[in-house]
Amino acid sequence: MLRRASLTAGSVLGIAAALIATTHIATVHGADAPPLRIAVLNDQSSVYADFQGIGSVIAAQMAVEDFGGKTAGRPIEVLSADHQMKADVGAAIARRWIDNDNVQLILDVPNSSVALAVNEVTRAANKVLIGSGAGTSLLTGEKCTPNTIHWTYDTWALAHGVAKAVVEQGGKKWFFITSDYAFGHDLEKQASDVVKANGGQVLGAVRHPLGTSDFASFILQAQASGADVIGLATPGGDLSNLVKQANEFGLSKTHRLVGLIFALNNVEAVGLANTQGVVALNATYWDLNDATRAWSKRFQERHPRKNMPNDQQMGVYSAVLHYLKAVQKLNGNADDGSKVVATMKDTPTDDPLFGQGLIRVDGRKIHQNYILRTKSVTASKGPWDYFDVIATVPASESFRPLGEGNCPLVK
Repeated sequence: MLRRASLTAGSVLGIAAALIATTHIATVHGADAPPLRIAVLNDQSSVYADFQGIGSVIAAQMAVEDFGGKTAGRPIEVLSADHQMKADVGAAIARRWIDNDNVQLILDVPNSSVALAVNEVTRAANKVLIGSGAGTSLLTGEKCTPNTIHWTYDTWALAHGVAKAVVEQGGKKWFFITSDYAFGHDLEKQASDVVKANGGQVLGAVRHPLGTSDFASFILQAQASGADVIGLATPGGDLSNLVKQANEFGLSKTHRLVGLIFALNNVEAVGLANTQGVVALNATYWDLNDATRAWSKRFQERHPRKNMPNDQQMGVYSAVLHYLKAVQKLNGNADDGSKVVATMKDTPTDDPLFGQGLIRVDGRKIHQNYILRTKSVTASKGPWDYFDVIATVPASESFRPLGEGNCPLVK
């Protein structure tokens, strides 16, 4: 039996609105078998809307089409909904999809608080969760389940890839401006541990509400901290606004700003001139090779704002393809989510956006990562040409060692 949390009147209205807004995006009908339903759950109206939003839905749709629209004779339907950045709303949508719509897979789920709530729903119902937009490394740590796979990135990978590089380049004294929820807390902790382990110091931190519009007080605390590096443990649209306001205060002229989760969309929002020299870690990049460029141009043609995809949206495509391969191996039977996940783990991953990889017993999808640096304005050839790849992190070093996460599935 699923345990249902008590809800306030406001959250009940939010849940009702979100359920009404749930839409079928990509449907391939057939009379020979019942449809296989998969669903993208993310933010479509707030700080993550450009970073996942409709782009992740398009990516899932493209994967279904590229797979042929069916798996083992079952037509595939893609649903989507906006979780409104609320854990209770996300969990309620997930339950409704599973109980009423026979959804077998829930995808993306940015906002770690929502992802952890949905993680429990899919475990209890024996369905599948694949997080691409979700960041918390708890999903492959203490909160790992036989039903969950963590695709694309996590807080451990971001912190160890970026913070370590900055400390090695001389950035020793750190202060953090952190988003005050599960993802931000986790990212700050992971980066702090890396800074200290490599001989640096953490002088303090300040936390801001998700979706805040005025960062002045937080920036002033960072300026007064005595740090030379300001770690921005803040994602999505909040990071873009924070960087804009930090530039207005002149913080970037006196301190090194390090966006611990920095993506293509941040550069687009802030402007290349205001993000010079920023170093970031991404799991893949649209301009990485011929295959990523070809796929990304297809994606851009379909996107309502003609955006190029980021690595998290590309991760949705990759994840859906691998999930459908597993269901195909099981002759279309997707009802037992843990069995589908076990089949996914037994099968090496291979797709044009991430190349070859694997899924570990703890649910962590393993692949190499890339260290990117923003281009100079003169080096950029035009819109979306924002990064140079300056280093590759081998797959064996990209994610937390298996024995360090305290995942109960690891013996």
